[in-house]
Amino acid sequence: MPLTRRFALLFFVLAASLASAQDAEVRRAPDVPYLPTTDQAVQEMLKLAGVTAADVVYDLGCGDGRIVIAAAKDFGAHGVGIDINPDRIREANENARKAGVEKLVRFEENDLFKADIHVATVVTLFLLNSVDLQLRPKLLAELKPGTRIVSNTFKMGDWAPDRHVEVQTTEKWFSKDLYLWVVPPKSN
Repeated sequence: MPLTRRFALLFFVLAASLASAQDAEVRRAPDVPYLPTTDQAVQEMLKLAGVTAADVVYDLGCGDGRIVIAAAKDFGAHGVGIDINPDRIREANENARKAGVEKLVRFEENDLFKADIHVATVVTLFLLNSVDLQLRPKLLAELKPGTRIVSNTFKMGDWAPDRHVEVQTTEKWFSKDLYLWVVPPKSN
């Protein structure tokens, strides 16, 4: 086999191996089980964040896309959903199409710890206390001061929320705590 052909074959194999390794990295197991946020809690989260048409709402662990779709449909905001599960991303894209907001939202199959979130003005979460706590340094480092973060049910360690509301859902036996933090000014 000529040297140039061997080089091309080696390059192709190496590129395929790197792409496969990157896919394997992105497709690690989700940090939390999929549990959709109720429609009522979605609306309350967006209201708590004060979402407007000027916002870019990121939902980390977006599942079927309901939060960013509601932000676009009900408030005119742009939205980005991040989820590690390709099935959830396919479902979210289909839901956005059905809702007629596919021009206002996009969904990205990615690890929420590695995703670029710096343009977000609102971030929504429905993860776990431990995951929120792991995510906190990223949120504080990458988000601009004034960005609002709303978490459904779970807190971020000793970072006291700016607001806490309890939402009584339609399931009378179940209430949801919603927490709002505002990213503080960066200290020098």
